[in-house]
Amino acid sequence: MTTFTVNEDDKMAKAFIEFIKTLSFVEIKEDYAAFAEEKSPYGKEFEDKIKRAEEDIKLGRTKTIDPNDVWGSLGLK
Repeated sequence: MTTFTVNEDDKMAKAFIEFIKTLSFVEIKEDYAAFAEEKSPYGKEFEDKIKRAEEDIKLGRTKTIDPNDVWGSLGLK
């Protein structure tokens, strides 16, 4: 399978899309977000970790690390 990204604002791009739709072996997925979720290269466990981290950031449950004093920032001095 090959994926193409086409800017549909261009007149030639629209003509190309119309042509490609006529081919029997081509499937057009216009909702890229759904396609991206469907074909994610990451495992479910990893994606869940990322979602939890994003939620922690939104709720302020993060720790700021000072690059000049990493051990002190972590309370390990």
